Amino acid sequence: MRGIMDQASTKRIVLGITGGIAAYKAAELARLLMKQNIDVQVAMTEAAGHFITPTTMQALTGHPVLLDQWQDDNGMTHIHASRSADAIVIAPASADFIAKLAHGLANDLLSTLCLARNCALLIAPAMNREMWQNPATQRNIAQLAADGVQVLGPDCGVQACGEEGMGRMLEAGQLAQDIAALFQPKPLAGTKILITAGPTYEAIDAVRGITNRSSGKMGYAIAQAAHECGAEVTLVSGPTALDAPHGVERIDVSSAAEMFEAVKQRVADCGIFIGVAAVADYRVARPSGQKLKKSMESLTLELVPNPDILAYVANLPQPPFCVGFAAESENLAEYAEQKRRAKKLPLLVGNLAQQAIGADDNEVILFDAAGKHPLPRADKLTLARLLIQQIAQRYEGAGK
Repeated sequence: MRGIMDQASTKRIVLGITGGIAAYKAAELARLLMKQNIDVQVAMTEAAGHFITPTTMQALTGHPVLLDQWQDDNGMTHIHASRSADAIVIAPASADFIAKLAHGLANDLLSTLCLARNCALLIAPAMNREMWQNPATQRNIAQLAADGVQVLGPDCGVQACGEEGMGRMLEAGQLAQDIAALFQPKPLAGTKILITAGPTYEAIDAVRGITNRSSGKMGYAIAQAAHECGAEVTLVSGPTALDAPHGVERIDVSSAAEMFEAVKQRVADCGIFIGVAAVADYRVARPSGQKLKKSMESLTLELVPNPDILAYVANLPQPPFCVGFAAESENLAEYAEQKRRAKKLPLLVGNLAQQAIGADDNEVILFDAAGKHPLPRADKLTLARLLIQQIAQRYEGAGK
């Protein structure tokens, strides 16, 4: 398992804030990036200070905010800051600042820092819909894209002025995902991955059903991590309260039968299948189309087995590289290895259900033909990234 924690090394970004009402989102963005072990150095334009204070950003990041070219003794703030950064992110990026970047202007610290950079530059536009649609802005955006600048957004929605349309800055959570993805290796570029996640729901009657406590968090984190590694990800999801990761196609299903059908329709086109969903083992044989009325008598339900989705995929004539999950309440090593062998899986991920269901962190053990390999306890996204790297290595090793 050598090198499994290589991704824990800290990355550093300069977060540039320009003048606009969306500047308030920069505070949450900085917090989310730091949660992902990314060091944040904030640089602000003079106009940005009218919307959010340097004191706020310094308190959040632990670094003095860069405001002026002459903050250090020799006037080289723009060089020092850009050379120590792995990327520069401008969020929000106003129409005026976008125009500066497109034309190579450098009349303040932030624009000078961007011009002097030798690292990636990402911008998150934020402006009124008419400003965004203006031909001059569209020309500038096209020029920046041609220059290799990554444009994140904008989004469509209600704006501070009361109008509605394109121009809203992306939300902090989505931006944090996109920025973190920049730093992930891309061993799965072009690979199609099909993932199942969340619980299934088996109807008893029109309003009642059988389900389980799976939150879907691990499956969604794996989908995000796979997308970050360059994969084309399709997520077949049971009922959850989670938003699909940016860039991931989500197929919503309810029952195990619906999930099975969605998988059968898509599995032939994928290189890797990861079965994370907590699929119900049984369903009600004859669910009622109407609500069953309560009585004082006992109610007996006949349960019949659901299809085994993972076993079906693993036993196809030309199966994708299959990864299974086993959530056990006891005897994890014994039961997980039994499941791996019975279903002929190259890799199975096991964990104790009572430690994982609904939690934001997890601890898992990988089971393969060589034995068992524990991964360190971590938040689910960190764990998902480690897991995807392990899957990528095995997928490449299998000659897929």
